[in-house]
Amino acid sequence: MGAHRDRRLHTGEILPRPPLISDSSFEASSITASYVSSTPPSPGPWLGAFVAGMAGWTLDGFDFFLVILSLADIGRTFGKSIPHMALTAWATLALRPIGAFLFGSIADRYGRRVPMVANLVFFAVIELACSFAPSFTMFILLRALFGIVMGGQWGVGVSLAMEKVPSRYRGVLSGLLQQGYSLGFLLAAGAYFFIDPKYGWRPLFYLGSIPALAVAALVILRVTESEAWIQHHASSFRGLGRAIRSHWKLLGYFIVFMMSMHMISHGTQDLYPTFLRKQWRITGKEAAELTAISVLGAIFGGLLIGWISDRTGRRRAMVSAIAGALLCIPLWAFAQTPGLLVLGAVLMQFFVQGAWGVVPAYVAELSPDAVRGTLPGLGNQIGVLIAGGLPFLEATLAGNSSYSIAMSISAAVVFCLAIVMTLAGRGHNAIELQT
Repeated sequence: MGAHRDRRLHTGEILPRPPLISDSSFEASSITASYVSSTPPSPGPWLGAFVAGMAGWTLDGFDFFLVILSLADIGRTFGKSIPHMALTAWATLALRPIGAFLFGSIADRYGRRVPMVANLVFFAVIELACSFAPSFTMFILLRALFGIVMGGQWGVGVSLAMEKVPSRYRGVLSGLLQQGYSLGFLLAAGAYFFIDPKYGWRPLFYLGSIPALAVAALVILRVTESEAWIQHHASSFRGLGRAIRSHWKLLGYFIVFMMSMHMISHGTQDLYPTFLRKQWRITGKEAAELTAISVLGAIFGGLLIGWISDRTGRRRAMVSAIAGALLCIPLWAFAQTPGLLVLGAVLMQFFVQGAWGVVPAYVAELSPDAVRGTLPGLGNQIGVLIAGGLPFLEATLAGNSSYSIAMSISAAVVFCLAIVMTLAGRGHNAIELQT
């Protein structure tokens, strides 16, 4: 048996494990994992991996929202209009799939730790370089490079964390990890509020470099590879390529599923500040306060719905949360008083980000071990690239009606799409990914 295993290692084949998704249909062929025992494992083996995954995603959110919040200030420095500055966000978005494939394939071939450390180091370098960008051309080039880094972070971080955390707590920890992005927004908003008015936008980009290097050191010193990767990884990129091609239907599902999930997120967030300004005359500090309150609802939703998914199942928890968001549309888009407006914003983000909180656990459990670093991340980044056009469609529709009508119609459509795509998947919650 050992000789046979070694022979396969040298031929570039995947170490044996029955695939979770068959090629002929979108059905689970077998599950080789067992349910976790009632005694939770010590946090020693998994805590460092989880902290690294969440910290990396938080830092990505922190950087991305620093640019969004500082867009006008950066534009004044380089003499560019807001539409020109919007190219920086597009450059970041467009290159994220490249980063997902690059870092994800390295994670599946050489282990999760190597690309995780490299990603964090590149993040620190690009973050610092942005603060010294001498021209708009150099700044947009750096933002494009950041897109590659950002694209590689989620898939690698999710695979590393979800493979290591205890199965019985994977849902709630998935919710906590995913809300690292919301935490990144709160940190970026705080930094912008206290630093930008006095020192300008450039010092803001000093802040992320040292934490990124600290997390990279944590991965080097305290994080080990998961047993799932050790036992089932490819011995060559050719073998990995065969594994990815053999699961092309699963990749296709991930792309459409993640597209629908990004649509419910971007469809309820991106034009919301414009909605507040146009229909409620709420701008500046008041708008920022309302956004921050809704983000707190998002964080709580991610934790609670993730916790519920550990008990009721991933798909049932996600569908219930999205259905809750669907029911909140009238209060969210057509509130009659400021109090109801705040309540609608909080409830909407509670349910939307609550559903999102389950996603890392869901896609990790659905993915075969050998391609878990690549498929979820690549599907996520292609999905968000496709979903990126929704705010434009909403704005076009609002031009012929109102933001309330445009946002409510688009939200209802994408919520229904997300429910359908969630039900189209297969749930394997609470399986042990370590064996």
